Amino acid sequence: MAGPRMTPQTIAVLRVLLEDPATPRYGLDIARRSGLKTGTLHPILNRLQRAGLITSSWEDPADHEDQGRPRRRYYRFTDSGAAHAYRAVMRAEATTTDGLPTLRSQPGH
Repeated sequence: MAGPRMTPQTIAVLRVLLEDPATPRYGLDIARRSGLKTGTLHPILNRLQRAGLITSSWEDPADHEDQGRPRRRYYRFTDSGAAHAYRAVMRAEATTTDGLPTLRSQPGH
């Protein structure tokens, strides 16, 4: 599967989503967890969605109106997106800046 360029910022977003691949996350939560500003995050989410790695949906208006906050857009992996993201993160982390391989375990193991 062809995908977006795996910049450090894109890898940070994928790491957040891989923390619990089945759980949809909204943009501000992803921004906070990844340390990215929303102006950096949203173009990444758009590229990941165009590449077919993630999908998005808006929450039901009843879920946010009672709380007096803006409606949230939730992002989650497509069926094959999590596996592709995991491989991309592993490739990005496979070599440190000194060229030596590093070992990382799969999330949840």
